[in-house]
Order: sequence, then structure tokens, then C-alpha cells
Amino acid sequence: MIARNKSGVLKDIATVFAEHNANIVMIHLEACEGQCDETYEELYVEFEGEIIEDHLITSLQNLPGVSEVIIHRSFGDIYGKRVIIIGGGAQVAQVALGAVNEADRHNIRGERISVDTIPLVGEKTLTQAVDAVARLPRASMLVLAGSLMGGDVSKAVDRVKASGIPVIALNMAGTVVDHADLVVTDPIQAGVFAVMHVSSIAVFDLYRVQGRKF
Repeated sequence: MIARNKSGVLKDIATVFAEHNANIVMIHLEACEGQCDETYEELYVEFEGEIIEDHLITSLQNLPGVSEVIIHRSFGDIYGKRVIIIGGGAQVAQVALGAVNEADRHNIRGERISVDTIPLVGEKTLTQAVDAVARLPRASMLVLAGSLMGGDVSKAVDRVKASGIPVIALNMAGTVVDHADLVVTDPIQAGVFAVMHVSSIAVFDLYRVQGRKF
């Protein structure tokens, strides 16, 4: 939706969804400049429920704060499950190599698995990034790729695991290897393992080998 960026518009939109028995499961909001002096919002909403879609769209279009409503397939249908890789540039690149190649094999057969990477250094920066994984939409697996991680990063790993996201770590110095679900020496194999675990058709289950090192 394209909507005016002013107080009360988001409330009106949420009210329309509620009136049509549509349960909102995700909202992404981003401000963008309008053609006039007004600022508009690009509002992405995913919802569920047994509804009459045409009636919902008409009601949204009739709101005074909404200028356009467009129907899309959900991010889950398009991009699917996400494998997140965080760590040093060289190691991240190698894990991504394995993950992308394995994801390609599954996506050709109709699955949707995407791979996101960010090379970072520093305990504070890594801790913030690891903690943020639990807030990322559709994040299904975290791979930590580096040569040294520990301290607060290890505590963040525990929090990510508690949120239901499994963690694979490369075999590295530091205490992270004691907190990860699985430790893998070969970065390419770590990427393959990550994708195989989140796949709905692969036979690999990380939890069956949890705590082991390869």
C-alpha cells in the first residue's frame, strides 16, 4: 500500500484488516517522498484468514489516507526460508559458496531457500548482528563463520537458539564452538549442512548430530 505518512493512518489500516477477520502476521513500513509536499509510506502487509479478498481491498482503497493498494505474493512464497551467514569476509564467502550451490539444487525442485551474508569484525558488532537474527523475518538458520568468536557473542548465540533458530559455527578459536548446535571445519560443508537442515525435502536433521564436530 501507498499511504500518507501521518498519525492515525496505520491505525485505520489495521482496523480494516480486523473488520474483515484478517490476521496481520507481518508489517514493513518505509517512508518515501511523495510527488507533492506530502510524505508517503510504502506499507507491506502479510495477513492470513478466511476472507473475501476483493472486499478487503476495496475497503482499504476507500480509506482517505491510502492512495494505492497492490496484491503481491508473500515474501515467504518468493524468497522462502533464510540462511544467515555472519563473520569474517573470507570465511563468509566460502560458507556462502556451499550454501548457494546447495540452495540452487533445492530451489530448482520448487523449494525457496535464500542466503544472506554480512562480513563483520569486533565482538560488539558481532553480538548485535547475532542478536538481530532472531528479529529477522523468515530466518531459519544462522552460520557463524570466522576464526575467533567468544564472550558476548556466545551469549547472543544462546539467545538465538532459545528463539528457535539453530546455529552452526565453523571450527574456530573462542567459546562460540561450545555454544553452537553443530561445529564444522570445512566452510563449504557448513553452508551445505545449513541449507540441508532448513530444506523440507532433504533428509539431514541437524538435531540428530547436535553437539558434534565435523
